[in-house]
Amino acid sequence: MAVVTKYVVVRNGVELDKEFLVKKEADAYDKMLDAAENLAEYIKAGELDIDLDDETIDALSVFLAKNGPEVTRILKGMKPAKPVPPNVQREANADSPKPSTAKKAAPAAKSKPKGK
Repeated sequence: MAVVTKYVVVRNGVELDKEFLVKKEADAYDKMLDAAENLAEYIKAGELDIDLDDETIDALSVFLAKNGPEVTRILKGMKPAKPVPPNVQREANADSPKPSTAKKAAPAAKSKPKGK
């Protein structure tokens, strides 16, 4: 019999359906949700000339919070580290493993000093 510890994020007394095996990942997810909640409040309090429903604001806030490092780079005037392809649903791809496209560097050859 195996014993498995699972971490569940609880927000406002409600358990979320996402489970984590590592506490650090659960804490990071909770922190991202806090940031998304703060962003949503900020957007709703802003004096925007557009009409957005709460569901759209929440989805936008979660997207911005999940991509915080890239958003920060953009706000600092730099290009994002990884561009987001248009019309890609990040939620659908979040749980699927992504194949690594980075090539591994070949080990550097050690050169021996030549003796005279």
